Amino acid sequence: MSSQAPLQFGQLKLPNRIFYAPLAGCSDYPFRKMSAKYGPGLMYCEMVKMDALVRHDPATYHLLDYAPDMHPIGGQLCGSKPSLAGQAAKIIEDLGFDVVDLNCGCPVDKVTKDGSGSGMLKTPHLIGDVLANMVAAVKIPVTVKIRAGWDEKQVQVAEIVKIAEQAGAKAICIHGRTRQQGYRGPANWDYIKQGKQAATTIKVIGNGDILDGPSAAKMFAETGCDAVLVARGTMGQPWIVQDILHYLEGLPALPRTLEDCRQALFEHFLWTQRYHNDHRVSVDMRRVGCWYLKKSSGTRQFRELISKASELSVIKDLILNFPLGEGIEEDVDEREVDCCA
Repeated sequence: MSSQAPLQFGQLKLPNRIFYAPLAGCSDYPFRKMSAKYGPGLMYCEMVKMDALVRHDPATYHLLDYAPDMHPIGGQLCGSKPSLAGQAAKIIEDLGFDVVDLNCGCPVDKVTKDGSGSGMLKTPHLIGDVLANMVAAVKIPVTVKIRAGWDEKQVQVAEIVKIAEQAGAKAICIHGRTRQQGYRGPANWDYIKQGKQAATTIKVIGNGDILDGPSAAKMFAETGCDAVLVARGTMGQPWIVQDILHYLEGLPALPRTLEDCRQALFEHFLWTQRYHNDHRVSVDMRRVGCWYLKKSSGTRQFRELISKASELSVIKDLILNFPLGEGIEEDVDEREVDCCA
C-alpha cells in the first residue's frame, strides 16, 4: 500500500492517506487556510455539538466556515442523542462537507459528563445507534473517532470497530490512548493494530504521536492502518503532510528553516487578522507563535513578549523582527505550546 495512493470512502476518493485532525480551539479557519496549502488527504473542522447545530446557534455555524480550497473537508459532531444525530449530520451534508464524523474520543470533563465524546465508550451500543441514524440521514461518508477505551480495564476497540462497521460507518479513527490517560504517556499503537485486525470493510485510521515522517511510517508498518490522522503534529507544521509523504516515498527531506517558520507564522497572523477580531488575534498569537518558533533558542523570550502584547502592530513587529536563534531551549516544555495537550 502506498501512502500516496488515493483512499476510497464510499464514493469519495481522497488524494492521500495523511489526514489532519479536528483540534478544539485550534483548527479554526486560519489554521485550515494554512493547512490547505499543503494538500492533506482530508482535514476536519473543530467539533460542534449536535444540539447547538440543530437549534442553529450562530457561533456553532461560525466554527464550520470553510473555503473551497479546504476540500476534502469533514465536519465533526459531538453528542450522544440518536434523535439528534440524523438531523445534525444532514446539516453538515447540506453545508457542503465531504465527510461527517462522530466524536467518541474527546476526554475533557465538560464533554464526557453528559455521555458525549469519550463518555460514549462506556456505552458501545449507543455509538452504533448514533452512527446508524447518521448513516441513514446522509449520502456522504460517515466516520467515527474513538479512544482505545475509557481506561485500561475497559478497552473495547475490536467490539466498537465491529459496531461501527455494522452501523455503516466508512472509517474509524483509533487514538492509541485511553480517556484516563488524557495526553499523558505514549500512545499504544497495539490498540490500533487490534482495530485493524477486527475490521472487515471499514477503514482504520491510526492516531497518536504522529509528529513526522518516521513516526508516520512506523505507524503504517506496525498497525497496518489505512491512513494516519495527525493532531498536535500539525501545530506550527502546516506542511507536515508534505514532509510525511516525502519520507514515505524515499524522497529527500524538504528544508524548513527558522525563517521559513517565521514567514509561515506571519501568514497565519494575517489570516487570523482577516477572520477574527483584534482581541481574538492577540490571544491566538500567544500560542500560535510558539508553535511555529518552538525550535528557536529565543522561544521563551518571544513567548513572554507576545503574551503581553495587545496591539496588533506590536505583534506584527515581534513576528517580523524578533531575533531567531538555532536550537531548542532546554527549559522549554513543548507541551506548553500545545493548547490541546
